[in-house]
Amino acid sequence: MNCRSMMDKVYDALGEKPLSLGFRLQVELHILFCRRCAEELRLLEQLRRSRETDFFPESPNFEGPIMEKIYAEEGYCGEGEPTRGVSFRSWVITGCVILFSLSTVFFGFDFIKIAASQGSSFLLPVGLTIGCIVTGYGAVFIGSHLKELSQWLRLHE
Repeated sequence: MNCRSMMDKVYDALGEKPLSLGFRLQVELHILFCRRCAEELRLLEQLRRSRETDFFPESPNFEGPIMEKIYAEEGYCGEGEPTRGVSFRSWVITGCVILFSLSTVFFGFDFIKIAASQGSSFLLPVGLTIGCIVTGYGAVFIGSHLKELSQWLRLHE
């Protein structure tokens, strides 16, 4: 068995936990005569041990203390308390107005003159600006009304 085919078999068998006795004997016999493969297997075993112990260190549990501080906050809205702020309907109406005004900007006379003189170098920043405004508004809307949206879409138990 040459080095390449032996190492291919080793790499294929990496995910399997119990290696067969015949395969282990083949590998041991091969690395007895091949120093390069023996060094590569040594490094591979060192990498495996490092990945199991050092790669994903145990992380502390921050969930409990953070949630306790949130519950202790003065303005926290728990279950059953109504949320204060802009209503869901007002957000939707405002979003529709913004979307309508941003989509009709392309039909203004000043826009047509500037776009004709500047070409596509003007349309790129306009498109990016419109995309950023719509994305930002959508993110703030979803973030501020996540509970209502999840109940409306029946995602909340």
